[in-house]
Amino acid sequence: MTNSATGPPPASVLEALGRYDTPTICNAMEIVAPERRLIGYTTRPLVCPFPNLPPIVGYARTATIRSTMASGLPAAEQKARRLAYYEYVGTGIGPRISVIQDIDGPDAGYGAFWGEVNSAVHRALGCLGVVTDGSIRDIPQWAPDFQALAGTIGPSHAHVHVSEFGNEIRVAGMSVRSDDLIHADQHGAVVIPLDVAAKLPEAAELCGRRETPILDIARSPSFTLEKLKEAMARSSEIH
Repeated sequence: MTNSATGPPPASVLEALGRYDTPTICNAMEIVAPERRLIGYTTRPLVCPFPNLPPIVGYARTATIRSTMASGLPAAEQKARRLAYYEYVGTGIGPRISVIQDIDGPDAGYGAFWGEVNSAVHRALGCLGVVTDGSIRDIPQWAPDFQALAGTIGPSHAHVHVSEFGNEIRVAGMSVRSDDLIHADQHGAVVIPLDVAAKLPEAAELCGRRETPILDIARSPSFTLEKLKEAMARSSEIH
């Protein structure tokens, strides 16, 4: 299921959304969907080893993992589950972003599901990146242009395995369902309701226009509090 009865927006909308950073998308959301001011985005810090990569926009492929104990499944069943997970990741509407919750509680990040191999495999399956509260590793060997937001960086994969996939999860304070539209960059991630996606680029431009007079005076050598008040008044009149 997608995150709205509305169908997926055209590729041109996703391309337009990718021109803005995630904080700007959150600002724009406050205009077009003010009821989501307190929900739908990451609220805890995540590590981004590739801060210079551009924002990614895609549809969530969700899963839960754990690493502090073995899966308990026979080897053949473990392999079958991993292949079923990969099939899930590689099918459905795209582009896709992997969003994975580590359910080891206080020990989340004990073992890394993500490294050289899984970043390469997920990239080949059509994913643009990963958002997880678990750990990642193999940063120098990471798949090129594959974005990553993670709870931590660690050396071992321990007993890491996929527990479930396609389920609703919660990562760094953000609740995500399979096929939710996700925008992510070095700052964090946000879920975009499909019925407002097409409105966000225009709202983002409006946010920029409203900020311009305030930034201009704040950066000016002739800054005064009175001029700031005037700039704020002009900003509020911009539509």
